Amino acid sequence: MKKKLLEARKKRVRIIIRELKKLFPNAGMVLHYSNNWELMVAVVLSAQCTDKMVNKVTTELFKKYTTLADYVNADIKVFEQDIKSTGFYKNKAKNVLAAARMLKEDFNGKIPATMEQLITLPGVGRKTANVVLGNAYGVVEGIAVDTHVKRLSKKFNLTDNSTPEKIEQDLMAIMPKKHWFEFTYLLIEYGRNYSPARKFNDNTDPISLILA
Repeated sequence: MKKKLLEARKKRVRIIIRELKKLFPNAGMVLHYSNNWELMVAVVLSAQCTDKMVNKVTTELFKKYTTLADYVNADIKVFEQDIKSTGFYKNKAKNVLAAARMLKEDFNGKIPATMEQLITLPGVGRKTANVVLGNAYGVVEGIAVDTHVKRLSKKFNLTDNSTPEKIEQDLMAIMPKKHWFEFTYLLIEYGRNYSPARKFNDNTDPISLILA
């Protein structure tokens, strides 16, 4: 990134974060879970699915599967039906149950606390790992780039890239690390409330007006 563009984006992101924090002072995780494994399951299920639907599904799921061993011993066909409403359920079921087995065999049943180890688990990429690390351990190694973060980072001219990995690198380069964890949740709230996907080209939302 050229120095002039980098400086402009650093200034821009400061304004964006300031305004987002005014709008959403309590932004944060809305998925329901009671331990780190349930957190990871909920995040994996949330891919291409609303948090509201995930919470509806996990309300029953976490009553039925109460320990890691329950997932290790689960019947995949039954489990697929248990999570079907979250979409892409065959792939999600395969990944969740494989991750449970790997956790038991390689990590003593405990969710790893490093990015390097977490992304070795089936179905866990940087986005999921960032969410799990931040919420489970307060470890911030990057920025979780979900659909809202991807869309709004481009809309607000914080990146020229399209892949989550490159967008994450661009955001990390222009933003103080103290804001990395909260930035995802601030943009998720903003996307839901002011700038959903269907309004990508609509610049009448509050932050677009401020940046104009």
